[in-house]
Amino acid sequence: MSEVSFIGLGVMGFPMAKHLQESGYSTTVYNRTESKAQDWVSKYGGSMALTPATAAEGAEIVFICVGDDEDVRSVVYGENGVLAGMNSGSVLVDHTTASATVAKEIAEVASKQSVEFIDAPVSGGQAGAENGQLTVMWDGGDTHVFANVEPVISSYAKAVNLIGPVGSGQTTKMVNQICIAGLVQGLSEGLDFGRRAGLDMEKVLAAISQGASGSWQMSNRSETMLKREFDHGFALDWMRKDLNIVFDEAQRVGAELPVTAIVDEYYAELQNQGHGRWDTSSLIELLRDDSL
Repeated sequence: MSEVSFIGLGVMGFPMAKHLQESGYSTTVYNRTESKAQDWVSKYGGSMALTPATAAEGAEIVFICVGDDEDVRSVVYGENGVLAGMNSGSVLVDHTTASATVAKEIAEVASKQSVEFIDAPVSGGQAGAENGQLTVMWDGGDTHVFANVEPVISSYAKAVNLIGPVGSGQTTKMVNQICIAGLVQGLSEGLDFGRRAGLDMEKVLAAISQGASGSWQMSNRSETMLKREFDHGFALDWMRKDLNIVFDEAQRVGAELPVTAIVDEYYAELQNQGHGRWDTSSLIELLRDDSL
């Protein structure tokens, strides 16, 4: 495959599309804010389109990475949507963290024009996108399609995991966000406790990071949390959007999420303080006492 397109050049999509272009795939980009697409082309080459439909013309794979369900629908449907420009036999891959409902909806519509739809949300944040180290939760799909598309996705991913039928990728991302919420709150409490107890936290983290409490969050965010640095890309505004999707699905399947609900309230408190663009590790700020 040589012709691809990428729809959505946010903090994730901008570097993901870059990796595609630099890996030898002729990449056409579209972004709602045209200047960002122009900036991308000036840096990496490729080409830009003025609508999702024209971006999708001739592409063997169309990638989407936008904000939420309605953003996905806005770039997929209608005379300017990607489906209007896609050919029979092409593949539509949605990296947006959205609902399983919209994934199933689009898969049904796409199949009517012989376009394969894959819901494939990602994990790894801005750093993972920039370093080409994302984890992709692939909904399963046709194994032949996977064999063709996986090498392309590997341009920006370290792992692509086959999960199950359409919607499974999005539901797996929900599990991921539930786990992150609890992990970050636990890490925040542990770091704050150790700091208040007068421990040398560098030594503490060296001691525990390789044990049962170790996690990606501890390895990658503990030091910056202690330094009060919260500019690592995945804003808590977006986490709250994801958790709203989680709560809707939890209600549908009858799952109880008491810890996740509490952490969501903490994120809401930070939003109300004007910190919606801080990253998710900023939970520790609610525990801080500047007199210590």
